[in-house]
Amino acid sequence: QVQLVESGGGLVQAGGSLRLSCAASSSAFRSFYMGWFRQAPGKEREYVAGIGWSGRSSYADSVKGRFTISRDNAKNTVYLQMNSLRAEDTAVYYCAANNKALSMDRDVYDFWGQGTQVTVSS
Repeated sequence: QVQLVESGGGLVQAGGSLRLSCAASSSAFRSFYMGWFRQAPGKEREYVAGIGWSGRSSYADSVKGRFTISRDNAKNTVYLQMNSLRAEDTAVYYCAANNKALSMDRDVYDFWGQGTQVTVSS
């Protein structure tokens, strides 16, 4: 079992930045594929970004060029740096982990955090 704890959410003005963190409880963290997803009110949970154990990353088209995912295996932590935030980025952001593949499909992920709220005011 892996526990994931997100932090770093909050209220920010459009055009601003936030950095989300996700700390994992497992020492096997370095072997996990990590993902960030988000869910806005009334919408399905959607993929934001993912990173493999080697550092290979992928992004949803809506955040390419604005968000950056990274990981620090020594700290069992994955980050999401969010720049040039827009009102439409407002959502609860979730960290997720799996040991199968770097994937945009939320069903691939076995472990989920509780989420952190990001609100962007326009």
